[in-house]
Amino acid sequence: MKTDYKDKGLSLLHKGQKGIVHAVFSRFGLTVVLLIVHVIILFSVFQWFEEFLLHFYGVLVLFTFGMVVYLLNSRMNPTAKITWLIVISLLPVFGVLLYLYTQSDVGHRALKGRVDRIAADTWMSIRQPEGALEGLAGECPGAASLARYMGRSGCHPVFENTAVTYFPLGERKFEAMLAELEKAEHFIFLEYFIVDEGVMWGQILEILAKKAAQGVDVRVMYDGTCEFALLPRDYPRRLKKLGIRCKVFAPVTPFVSTCYNYRDHRKILVIDGHTAFNGGVNLADEYINRKVKYGHWKDAAVMLKGEAVRSFTLMFLQMWGIGERKDEYARFLAYDPHPVKGAGGYVVPYGDCPLDGEKVGERVYMDILNRSLSYVHIMTPYLILDGEMETALKFAAERGAEVVLILPGIPDKAVPYALAKTHYMPLLESGVKIYEYTPGFVHAKVFLSDGAEAVVGTINLDYRSLYHHFECATYLYGVSCIREIEEDFQATLLKCRRVTPETVRKEKWTVRLTGRLMKAIAPLM
Repeated sequence: MKTDYKDKGLSLLHKGQKGIVHAVFSRFGLTVVLLIVHVIILFSVFQWFEEFLLHFYGVLVLFTFGMVVYLLNSRMNPTAKITWLIVISLLPVFGVLLYLYTQSDVGHRALKGRVDRIAADTWMSIRQPEGALEGLAGECPGAASLARYMGRSGCHPVFENTAVTYFPLGERKFEAMLAELEKAEHFIFLEYFIVDEGVMWGQILEILAKKAAQGVDVRVMYDGTCEFALLPRDYPRRLKKLGIRCKVFAPVTPFVSTCYNYRDHRKILVIDGHTAFNGGVNLADEYINRKVKYGHWKDAAVMLKGEAVRSFTLMFLQMWGIGERKDEYARFLAYDPHPVKGAGGYVVPYGDCPLDGEKVGERVYMDILNRSLSYVHIMTPYLILDGEMETALKFAAERGAEVVLILPGIPDKAVPYALAKTHYMPLLESGVKIYEYTPGFVHAKVFLSDGAEAVVGTINLDYRSLYHHFECATYLYGVSCIREIEEDFQATLLKCRRVTPETVRKEKWTVRLTGRLMKAIAPLM
């Protein structure tokens, strides 16, 4: 007899409301509050200490000068330095308050301590398989050097014996997910930035509830931003009634904290330790084009089967283990990964943590750009670059490599879209080719170089992904699906319009003005 899980409360999702909580505890809300404080302080000085205005201005000038000297000598990214210099020079009170807030680590010191402890405890949880790194070094010393760096930044070994399937659309990934979830016997781990009600999550949830009833260990983790507009605050308790364990990363609490700046942007599904999914596709209907938001949604993902799945199992457990006292790593890493002999190529799943000082996501991209000989083909939804990344893109093109960027034709956010336009002309002048996807929105995060190596994951070319988010990706070298990734890139290119200096000059003046104004504070967004 078929069990109707909907009668057991499967339809649990109810739309949340953004409301005042979101407004107050978001970055935008904090900025508004600090601007109000700035105005109040200045107004108070003018009203109450009119006779001391000259002294006040003198102190303000000296204080601003001191902050400028301090910033110039700090280890901060040069682009971020410029932003802070502008903000503090124009709005000293507001700027200093905002700077002190962002640099004080209020609310995330405890989080950093837990993350550091977990990283130390799991550093050697997965041993480097014998011969894999040496084999990669024999085929490409540059790729092996990059792999060594990834291994140094965390427990990210190089694997062979792993079959990789590439999905050029969210719909394809969804079909494969449903089929693989049905096969689960031991555990299912899901970690996603966005979970939203609809066809996609409804069908997945039905399988999860069924598997939980069969005794499968089912765990779901999503970012706290979902509580702003997508899921009710008590959603973990609702899932518990279905036998599903659920956690929210950095949920909203009535305390303004810098930990809200660090979001869990990763997308991971692991099944029984032998199958894993990674890529840009979240669990919401727009990602499979069942809901149209910004035209056609172009995304990408990969499915791994074999030894490399162990790394995604560990990555999930590391995030799940924040705040946990029980060590479960050895138990789940002991599951047979079902090595796929003769799969060919090398696979390195890796993560990027904003709290460890390592900019792994950016450095992997830059290393690929710097080693490219023939081409680098890139798909990304956002293009908000620091000086180093912009230089790497330009230099690769100036060396003679074909650097091609595919960006959205229909944006999801006006300001990031305008900021992307500010990079167009410098890149074009260096020979970078830029295309915009006319049918809609590109959400894929893909780097592909010389037909030999590729990255598919969650890491965008913007400040939030490269500096502030927990991210993950899959590095591939010599894997057979790299040819399919390039074919998808070329097929997508046929649906794009070419960006030229002339089209940039003809861009709406409102877009150009917005981009130029917002570029000054781009690192703070």
